[in-house]
Amino acid sequence: MILQGTIVNVTTIIAGALIGHFAGRYLSARMRQTLMIGLGLAVLLIGLQLALESQQMMVVIGSLILGGLIGELLGIERRLEAFGLGLQKRFSGMGTIAEGFVTSSLLFCVGAMAIMGALQDGLGGKPTILYAKAVLDGVAAIALTSTLGIGVIFSIIPLALYQGGISLAAELSSSILTEAVIVEMNAVGGLLIVAIAIDLMGIKRLPVGNLLPAVFVAIGLLWAFGMA
Repeated sequence: MILQGTIVNVTTIIAGALIGHFAGRYLSARMRQTLMIGLGLAVLLIGLQLALESQQMMVVIGSLILGGLIGELLGIERRLEAFGLGLQKRFSGMGTIAEGFVTSSLLFCVGAMAIMGALQDGLGGKPTILYAKAVLDGVAAIALTSTLGIGVIFSIIPLALYQGGISLAAELSSSILTEAVIVEMNAVGGLLIVAIAIDLMGIKRLPVGNLLPAVFVAIGLLWAFGMA
């Protein structure tokens, strides 16, 4: 069922926000860190599984190189960070509800997992990426709500619109996104998810935002070289 992944994602955020509101103070910082490392390992496994399905490794490599160049030229990572800081600064004087909403909306909507998961969901595949993201977002919602308040729960509105919109657009673009294209897009996205896992486990922060164009570059390369 299309949008199933987004529905699960929204549900876990609601559950996490409610848990964080009523019981979040009982979770220690150490416990939260351990949970995030465990989830990071799970995300790493999902990313590797997707990446290893590639049948056109040179397309994946070329997509990452060209996509990275495009992302750097556009300054996607820098712009995303500036956008988030700008929103947080603008709403910082409006109380914790607004701050919680803005912070959590950015966290849940921005990233490779949201885009790749929504695409996977819209193309009829089992939305495993969004299932993993749902667990991550649920845990994050507990932590955020325990510190920023119940405003976190309202982030489900932009999340549903954002991920749902991508899924619906992917369904309409099924003639372009052939099976071969989907496999390579998933492979590129899987490597970006591996980068996210490395960040979640506290190993290193990688500029995943600047590599996001690589997912779409893969489509162009496959069609350009007649491999779609």
